[in-house]
Amino acid sequence: MTLKSLLYRKHAKVNDEKSRSQKTERRNACKLLGILILVLMTLCFHHAATSCSKRCYCSDSEGSFGGKTMRCSNLHLTEIPQDIPNDTRRLYLDYNLLTSLPANAFHDLPLLAELDLSHNELALLEPGAFRGLAASLQFLDLSSNQLTTLDPDAFEGVRARSNLTGNPWHCDCRLQTALPRLDLEPVSLTGIICKTSEPSDSGAQGVPFLLVKDLDLCVVLKKTTDVAMLVTMFGWFTMVISYLVYYVRHNQEDARRHLEYLKSLPSRQGKSEESSTISTVV
Repeated sequence: MTLKSLLYRKHAKVNDEKSRSQKTERRNACKLLGILILVLMTLCFHHAATSCSKRCYCSDSEGSFGGKTMRCSNLHLTEIPQDIPNDTRRLYLDYNLLTSLPANAFHDLPLLAELDLSHNELALLEPGAFRGLAASLQFLDLSSNQLTTLDPDAFEGVRARSNLTGNPWHCDCRLQTALPRLDLEPVSLTGIICKTSEPSDSGAQGVPFLLVKDLDLCVVLKKTTDVAMLVTMFGWFTMVISYLVYYVRHNQEDARRHLEYLKSLPSRQGKSEESSTISTVV
């Protein structure tokens, strides 16, 4: 073997080892880059889940609740901030300009235990407004708003202690049916005052709802239901009578036409029929 061939083989071997080394380095670099990207994504998601809202003051909750406390009070908010951390346990939205709560307003806050919505302009709680809070929510403050009635579908099983004082309640059958489903704060028992009522002569106006419980505000609804049933029954009865009258008159008209037809037959045919009848009898 010549010196030239030996040098060529040695050079090829060195190049091959160098190529394998470069491939190994590239694979290691790719793995390291993947791990780095995964770590960065984890940090980003953790930051998004636990960072504080830009407009609210954030602190760690004390006591048994743990988690975060978000204070978004007196910020002139017209809607609920979308960047509230998922691990929030206490949320204060009092003294703002909220007028309604849409469905699923707090469904991203599965750990929320205390919610303060007092001193807003809330007049409407849409069905499903507190969806997702049935297992966690322990206290709900809706005092000093513009609520006149309640939709039970807005709470969907939420049994939190609720403060509903300071609202212009319209005491009617709907409210009388909905309120017993809530766990009212003791102050709400005497602080829920009927500003208006239905029926208006029920004597509930200006009276705490605790005393209205002795009144049956659903009596008007029951009377309305009874009247509706009577009207419906009368309508069906009228339809049946009308059909019977039409049926009788139609049969009478058919009978009259048949008699006229018989009278219009030739007399000869009548005589032949009569003679055949006599012969049959004989």
